[in-house]
Amino acid sequence: MNRSARAFWLRSPGHGELRDVTLTEPAEGEVLVRALYSGVSRGTETLVFRGGVPESQHAVMRAPFQEGGFPGPVKYGYLSVGTVEEGPAELIGRTVFCLYPHQSRYVVPVSAVTVVPERVPAARAVLAGTVETAVNALWDAAPLIGDRIAVVGGGMVGCSVAALLARFPGVRLQLVDADPARAKTAEALGVDFATPDAALGDCDLVVHASATEAGLTGALRLLAPEGTVVELSWYGDRRVALPLGEAFHSRRLTLRSSQVGTVSPAARAGRDYADRMALALDLLADPALDALITGESAFEQLPDVMPQLASGEIPALCHRIRYAETGLT
Repeated sequence: MNRSARAFWLRSPGHGELRDVTLTEPAEGEVLVRALYSGVSRGTETLVFRGGVPESQHAVMRAPFQEGGFPGPVKYGYLSVGTVEEGPAELIGRTVFCLYPHQSRYVVPVSAVTVVPERVPAARAVLAGTVETAVNALWDAAPLIGDRIAVVGGGMVGCSVAALLARFPGVRLQLVDADPARAKTAEALGVDFATPDAALGDCDLVVHASATEAGLTGALRLLAPEGTVVELSWYGDRRVALPLGEAFHSRRLTLRSSQVGTVSPAARAGRDYADRMALALDLLADPALDALITGESAFEQLPDVMPQLASGEIPALCHRIRYAETGLT
């Protein structure tokens, strides 16, 4: 088999390119995966594309199969779905998810891939990494039946959290976003929608994912006394100012972080990264989550598409990248 492939690299902030790659033959315990789809996470990946990863976070922000370093040249990404072409017999022909950058074919350890359940379409499985983030966030947040909850920020992560919370019984749930167009996405997910000025207050829990100072300030204002904001946003090298001198202390509010790099301590004892990913893929059987995929482009177009995603010229939650069979040799 010809072992050539192509990969998307950030040459320098704001400039991407496709590079030829020569693959090694899979060793024992490895698989060769032919990519079907990958996903662009508009928040984190466009921040990387703009060169916004602070130097202090270069090690923390490394993706599992990243090559190069920040701010560039770097091969970055973590939402890939493909078909196993070589490897253990039980995996040949299976559709798998892998935390791999945008590349037409790649070789990884068997332990790095998770089999996609047959009831989950490959085209939807690119959301697995984001739904995994939402699972971890809800383990951290520990919502209760009957809670009054708001999710502030209707991006890819916020919508994933809202979609999972919509399954909780008895909760009062709103997705809050400054863009009224997000109302259609909320409707598709079965979630009530509000702009910030119309959002319901007295929340027991607010999950914040807008990555804006205004959004986080608004999230604190939506809380009931003793309420909690779980912060999912990644601000990169931006500083954020908050009104912690107003009613923050007298109302005994809590602001806590959640980050997918560590399995939440609130998860059942013994659950690891593989368990969390398997759960995320299982949850993707819900077709309502297709609403999170808002566009698609061919892999060959990615160097032109990424700047448009980073600038907002192409509005997106998850933008899916399609790999044509003819482009794989």
